[in-house]
Amino acid sequence: MQWLANLFPNVVSNQTQFVESIWQTLYMLFASGVLVGVIGLVLGVALVVTEPGQVLANAAVYQVLDKIVNVMRSIPFIILLALVTPLTKLLVGTSIGTTAAIVPLVIGCTPFYARQVQGALASVDQGLVEAAVAMGLSPVDIIFKVYLKEGAAEIARTSIVTIISLIGLTAMAGAVGAGGLGDIAITLGYNQFENDVTVAATLIILLMVLVIQFFGDLVVKRLTH
Repeated sequence: MQWLANLFPNVVSNQTQFVESIWQTLYMLFASGVLVGVIGLVLGVALVVTEPGQVLANAAVYQVLDKIVNVMRSIPFIILLALVTPLTKLLVGTSIGTTAAIVPLVIGCTPFYARQVQGALASVDQGLVEAAVAMGLSPVDIIFKVYLKEGAAEIARTSIVTIISLIGLTAMAGAVGAGGLGDIAITLGYNQFENDVTVAATLIILLMVLVIQFFGDLVVKRLTH
């Protein structure tokens, strides 16, 4: 492993901290990913079924949800980190650290995923929806047996995009004290001119993206009719 020490001397000398930063990134990614997935899916479904002409059409609810999603998507994430500080302190007791970063990550990424889900479900053949309505299926049955079943491949595809975006956001959150690879790339790599740390952190993030993209593509291929 001498070659590794030669290429990344500062990574090797700070290997405990570097490994910890990887786990912190994975923790933020998993925890926020689960919450974004659940909340974003529900919100995306609600946007589709409450749209005028759909199975649970409600113009007022649709307009409120649509405007909330639009507004939240318009706020730059770096500003959102500061904006939700009071809420973060209220929910987790602190605004600094890995767990605290989950709050802005969820708030920042959920509207994006919800809109992606909306687009995925909107691509479902409306003829299938109309046929389900004609057969007397309930709105809940239509959501699960038509929208989610037929849109599964597109939802999986948009989920990959969202997870990869989350990786980038965790790195950005790390730059303001959330920990993870973004934090170590700034505090050690940039601030202390240890460029090999920055390069190593970047390579790990790229590896995460490639792994997620690879397995995500397999899932999409399996779900595609």
